Order: sequence, then structure tokens, then C-alpha cells
Amino acid sequence: MTCLYAVLWVLSGLILIVRMGRENRVFYPIGAFFLFLGAWWAAAGITGRNLFVGVWGWTLRGVTAVALALAVAAFAKERRKDRQNGGKEE
Repeated sequence: MTCLYAVLWVLSGLILIVRMGRENRVFYPIGAFFLFLGAWWAAAGITGRNLFVGVWGWTLRGVTAVALALAVAAFAKERRKDRQNGGKEE
């Protein structure tokens, strides 16, 4: 099951980078974060260690918090730009 999650994270990251990156540049770092999650799940499956507790778990939480802050900031910036344009897309 761990391999399935790893593959799903990697595929999601690739879709965000390759397909959605053209629409908005914010999808590049978010896609990279999903690739990171895929690697994290794969490492947990390959090594057999629980990388979601202890210091490793807190490291993952920190990286996730940074990715979430980046996504929220990008969303706010796009929303502000959309309001300035009067709801019209460029």
C-alpha cells in the first residue's frame, strides 16, 4: 500500500508541474512538494521505518507547513489580482 501512495503522490506532482504549470507558476513548487511526498512515502516503504513520527515526522510537518504557506500566499495574490481586474481573466 505504501508504494501505491508513493506512486499517487509522484503522479500528482508530475501533473501539477507538466500540465498545470503553464497555467500558473505556483504549481511548480506545489508539484515539487508532491514529488517530495512521493519520495518520502517511497523511502518509508523501502526502509521499513516509520518516517511519520519523531524527528522525521516533525521535519515532514515543517516542510508541509512551508508548502501550505506558499500555496495560501499564492492564492491570496491571485485573488487580489482578480479583484483588481474586476473579475475578468487575463
